[in-house]
Amino acid sequence: MGLKEINDRIAKAAAEAGRDAGDIHLIAVSKVQPNERVEAVLKEGHRLFGENKVQEAEGKWPAFQETYPDAKVHLIGPLQSNKTRRAMELFSAIHSVDRPKLAKSIARIAQELGACPDIFLQVNTGEEDQKAGIGPDRIDGFVQECRDLDLPVVGLMCIPPVEETPSLHFALLKKLAERNGLDGLSMGMSGDFEEAIGLGATHIRVGSAIFGERVYD
Repeated sequence: MGLKEINDRIAKAAAEAGRDAGDIHLIAVSKVQPNERVEAVLKEGHRLFGENKVQEAEGKWPAFQETYPDAKVHLIGPLQSNKTRRAMELFSAIHSVDRPKLAKSIARIAQELGACPDIFLQVNTGEEDQKAGIGPDRIDGFVQECRDLDLPVVGLMCIPPVEETPSLHFALLKKLAERNGLDGLSMGMSGDFEEAIGLGATHIRVGSAIFGERVYD
């Protein structure tokens, strides 16, 4: 499909929702993509990317950012506590803060570094046992806990269950964010980002529809 087509679809979905397309940030998910594909998207002028793993981002983005210093990378996958410091040095936002221990680790390292990436709290809207995230019934307390740690919490993130209607989960995330005075909504992927835009998404995560099918070793 490609970057232009995705941007056209974002513009159309935004117009239909009565929103400004400029308020919607497209995260081009570059995980497990060959460097030449990533560079092709950089050459098209796109500057916001998403990675799932600290180690993969480490091996890719410092070199790219020498040539494209305005490129920004967000961590959209789970973060292990022992990789917190490196993640905070690499990423301009972390979308997967999902437990108090991790929040405390980020707060401690932020004090040492004198800086902190933007923070999205991951909500397990489907309450799936195998999935990371704070339960919807616990998110209010977790937001307050993170604020008490002076973390720059900008929004919430969710990944709906594959077998359920995503719009129900997007609507729930929006309700939870509004209740906590948060503007950021990281939700919507290749198959459902138009629905997410209609329900207020500020950050959508699109991978293979931009780059082509992922290449695994």
